[in-house]
Amino acid sequence: MSSHVFHRQPGHAYPVAVAGDGCWIVDAEGRRYLDASGGAAVSCLGHSDAGVVAAIKAQLDALPFAHSSFFTSQPMEALADELIAHAPPGIARAWFCSSGSEAVEAALKLARQYFVELGEPARCHVIARRQSYHGNTLGALATGGNAWRRKPFAPLLFEEVSHVSPCYAYRGRQAGETDAQYGQRLVAELDAEIRRVGAGRVIAFIAETVGGATLGCVTPVPGYLQGVREVCSRHGVLLILDEVMCGMGRCGTLHACKAEGVAPDILCIGKGLGAGYQPIAAMLASAPIVDAIVAGRGYFQHGHTYTGHAAACAAALAVQRAIRERGLLAQVRSRGDALAARLHARFDAHPHVGEIRGRGLFQALELVADRGTGAPFDPQRRIHARLKLQALANGLMCYPMGGTVDGAAGDHVLLAPPYIVSEDELDLIVERLAKSIDEVLAQAV
Repeated sequence: MSSHVFHRQPGHAYPVAVAGDGCWIVDAEGRRYLDASGGAAVSCLGHSDAGVVAAIKAQLDALPFAHSSFFTSQPMEALADELIAHAPPGIARAWFCSSGSEAVEAALKLARQYFVELGEPARCHVIARRQSYHGNTLGALATGGNAWRRKPFAPLLFEEVSHVSPCYAYRGRQAGETDAQYGQRLVAELDAEIRRVGAGRVIAFIAETVGGATLGCVTPVPGYLQGVREVCSRHGVLLILDEVMCGMGRCGTLHACKAEGVAPDILCIGKGLGAGYQPIAAMLASAPIVDAIVAGRGYFQHGHTYTGHAAACAAALAVQRAIRERGLLAQVRSRGDALAARLHARFDAHPHVGEIRGRGLFQALELVADRGTGAPFDPQRRIHARLKLQALANGLMCYPMGGTVDGAAGDHVLLAPPYIVSEDELDLIVERLAKSIDEVLAQAV
């Protein structure tokens, strides 16, 4: 059947999804797929939560949409109250949009406007990390550090950005170096980069608290983000944490930065915020930034048509209340431990699994050609792409990606099942993943 949709891969024949059942998606042929990745770490409540659907329907009956340049709305105000009540220390306001990329764009623009309001217009530079991913809109793409994604659009990207090393111990820690020494070396690298650019020119340092799609659930070594926070504060540079993928409970705490003992100046959230029931993301800003805007021109010079969409906010509010009232953060921690234990039991001795890593229900395997040396597979084999198709054929949705090491070489597979996943479904995830990996690696190039 031909399609008039401009799909991600226009030549690919996609199954037609017609129904959701907890952690499962059903296609038009009646095939069932166990969603072990939440789509892209989105569907934290599964695909058929009656309470969230009812909240959306009720809001549609009352008021689907009111443009935020004219009105506020009850669900937007209530969602902001909910988020700020449980936000990191210092966070004071929430700004709503429709995607994680938009949240990052808003964070970058707010950070710039903050310094303009303070009378520091020379600050125009952003520092990020290599192998980071912050979204696909041009500002977010410019900030991100994934070479493969950036290359085709390089002439369109703003140039006032530089990149330092990711906190990627499996690849970056030197022989004989402790985690603490490795983390402090990276902190010193950031400090040196700020000094190289000139502290008076740097707006912000932006980082994923736990590395997401590009690196695959890479957790920071202890003390690293605390050191980053100290360096940023010392130089008057804002710290923007991107928790679009790793936040909102995915790692076992509502915000991943809580486990690090760090509070950012700006926090970007999405995906698990609305669990896929409506498109929604948010930028959370600290009080000093908001106060500077209010005392300056009095308005944030940014906006989108669907900022604070009433039905989307109603959905996200229902999702966040469900996570809190059902005690799902504790369940993420316990199910995450159970998933990690199963992955280690099945893959610790696998000759082509270099590392198993992650936190909560955010786990990944890095696949390698040689476990002893960590050498990646030849990118021409496209292990990640073949694994995605093979897993789907085996009734499993997972999230493999390539370019893990440097944007070209390296493969990993990310798992981010819904918070409601059962122990039996964890068994199925590992069983089907192992089968799919072995089938792909057994295929000729």
